Amino acid sequence: MIAVVVVVAVGFPAVAATVCLGCYGFVAVGPGAYAGSGLSEAQRQRVVDAVVAARQRVHEFYGGVVSSPRLLVCLDDDCYRRIGGGRERGVAVLNRAVLLSPRGVDPVIASHEMSHVELRHRLGAHADQVPQWFDEGLAVLVSGDPRYLHTGGDRCRVAPTGPLPGTLDEWLRAASADEQTYARAACRVSRWIDARGGGRAAVAELVARLTAGELFAAVVPD
Repeated sequence: MIAVVVVVAVGFPAVAATVCLGCYGFVAVGPGAYAGSGLSEAQRQRVVDAVVAARQRVHEFYGGVVSSPRLLVCLDDDCYRRIGGGRERGVAVLNRAVLLSPRGVDPVIASHEMSHVELRHRLGAHADQVPQWFDEGLAVLVSGDPRYLHTGGDRCRVAPTGPLPGTLDEWLRAASADEQTYARAACRVSRWIDARGGGRAAVAELVARLTAGELFAAVVPD
């Protein structure tokens, strides 16, 4: 058992940190939110404000929440490296936690990652049907990320001109080469959602049809 714990801690620090918060120096700063100890009151309030606002965005878009991920927030790079973070601003872990880097302590990044967790919780065993481009595009919409969306009307900044990455590996390669891959995915998801009556209605339809056994391609055709 000890050997297993060591392997997890060394090979998968992000997983280990979500299980043993104290082992990585995290303390509670609010319901379901944790940050490194020794924060000033201003730093603690910054984390709390970002988390509260992010949860509100997810709640409003989905019409409620069914997931309750732990949020592990790092305010310095050393903290983020210790829990396995890299150059990303934030990441969802095993559909049970969200890690935020010092560059991700804001409602946009936090709600983006929380959207991934929420969608997968709603879909359960059917979540793997959803291609990565849809998951990412939806998360951009939930977060309202101004880097990839206009604020009103047709929100598309960059229209998709061909196939979008379906797997995580394909997505990471494409997004690393061109960050506007997020904008293209968000555009396609946004237009599909608008055609289905809006975010809450469209997501409810997607979840209902996929969990009833329909294929993703039948719900979101090319």
